[in-house]
Amino acid sequence: MRGRTLSAGIALAVFTGMTVTLAAQPVVASPTAGTAVARPIAAPAVALAAPDISVTNVQAHLTQLNSLATSNGGNRRAGSAGYTASVNYVKTRLQSAGYTITEQYCSSCTYPSNNLIAEWPGGPADQVVMFGAHLDSVSAGPGINDNGSGSATLLENALVLAAQNPTMTKRVRFAWWTDEEQGLNGSEFYVNSLSATQRGYIKGYYNFDMVGSTNGGYFINRVTSTTAAPLKAYWDSLGLQPEENVEGQGRSDDYSFQQGGIPTSGYAAGASARKTSAQAAKWGGTANSAYDPCYHRSCDTTANVSATVLNRSADGVAYALWQLAVGGGTPTNDFSVAVSPTSRSVARGASTTATVSTATTAGSAQSVALSASGAPSGVSVSFSPSSVTSGGSATMTVSASSTAATGTFTITVTGTGSVTRSATFTLTVTGTGGCAGGQVIGNGGFESGSAPWTASSGVITNSSSQPARTGSYKAWLDGYGSTHTDTLSQSVTVPAGCASYTLSFWLHIDTAETTGSTAYDKLTVQVGSTTLATYSNLNAAAGYVQRTFNVAGYAGQTVVLKFTGTEDSSLQTSFVVDDVTLQAS
Repeated sequence: MRGRTLSAGIALAVFTGMTVTLAAQPVVASPTAGTAVARPIAAPAVALAAPDISVTNVQAHLTQLNSLATSNGGNRRAGSAGYTASVNYVKTRLQSAGYTITEQYCSSCTYPSNNLIAEWPGGPADQVVMFGAHLDSVSAGPGINDNGSGSATLLENALVLAAQNPTMTKRVRFAWWTDEEQGLNGSEFYVNSLSATQRGYIKGYYNFDMVGSTNGGYFINRVTSTTAAPLKAYWDSLGLQPEENVEGQGRSDDYSFQQGGIPTSGYAAGASARKTSAQAAKWGGTANSAYDPCYHRSCDTTANVSATVLNRSADGVAYALWQLAVGGGTPTNDFSVAVSPTSRSVARGASTTATVSTATTAGSAQSVALSASGAPSGVSVSFSPSSVTSGGSATMTVSASSTAATGTFTITVTGTGSVTRSATFTLTVTGTGGCAGGQVIGNGGFESGSAPWTASSGVITNSSSQPARTGSYKAWLDGYGSTHTDTLSQSVTVPAGCASYTLSFWLHIDTAETTGSTAYDKLTVQVGSTTLATYSNLNAAAGYVQRTFNVAGYAGQTVVLKFTGTEDSSLQTSFVVDDVTLQAS
């Protein structure tokens, strides 16, 4: 959640386009330990058609996000390698599940980077229910409660929706926002990119920011609104007596949608504000202590999440989604698919096994044919038997050839009967001959002509006006003092199977600009479609400065490394690049 509170005066839109129908059966809540919550004498009449969301699966996503932060400088700040790896993690799983994916580049963000939008292909396109969470962290830590918790909750709900594949009465769109911590920039960019007609299609936006706080409360944005009704109905059914999210008003991405005239609500468990005595008596926990004691700190790790609060949030999301957008329930005959264990490692030239289990979840047992997709080159997957009756199991054998691609991959195991159900399996292929790494940038010092670089005219030069760091040649972008764009790029194949991947270059920025606050001239550094960094006249300094990035997320891929310099109409800024390397080891 963004740290600075916005000014008051948020316009509260009344959402009249949705109704919530509550049937005449009480919810039976799963027992949870460690929190004293009294059940109401007369629970609201609520019949849950929605599935139970596995908190274990949500926690597994949090573990992955924590690991990605650890491997990339300790955080997942927008525009960083940790953020890019987080986007790729979520994107890969959603693509395997059948979502339509869009990465939207936020060019106006403080740290330009991508929003991730995923739409489930069912329901009318002009009747959209949207669920969002910001995927970035602050630079101080991995951001697992803020906001891995909301991101992982939505990811698991999206995967369960795809696996259940029910009949849809509305279109469901999920979003993971960038640059929230710098001012809600990613969501604001998205809303501003919509036409008036497209905004009108969105009948409600639901935001989930910090939904697993260890000393948490149960807060709902605009708790008395029609939009909030399904979220409140679920927590009411557990006797939680949720309250208005006062602390979070104007501080998360729902504000961008409110400003766009779109009805909003959402869950939160609290940030740095302190729990009152009355709240502690109602919800358990410690009075006069912060809801999240690790808010915006390095200790915001997987240890900083309450499984109880997270579970209730994840199930509440599923309930709201089903109430708002699902019709007809699950098919008469239905089954589930699971893989145990959920991950394995295998060396080149070897094989490994896992058990695929099925269960009849509705109606009668049926024949289920098993298949797999997503295996990397050189890896084969087989099942024995290849078809089971729901309730039965099969052995999955994964075999890697001596030339199999190395790295970590997500394999989707699919069961096909009267419906299609799936589960994911994470496979890590290790090499047998070590890392075929080394320096993979060609002519990184620009001393051997222009190849294999592609550059604007005059960029690769030995002009003495801007000296090279080493040798005689360097790449000099801009420096004209007039509106100008220069580019410098090279296609690079990043080897697989190495332990580390470090992109490095030396950058000297010289400017005639006199401002100390406005970035008039900019240099953008990209790998593929991802922006690693943006520099400007504000970064000018004497001499060269080394810039380094972890690019492990591109192992086994061929990508384009690109530098783009843009200069405005007056006062030159020169971006001088030399000694570019990408070292795999």
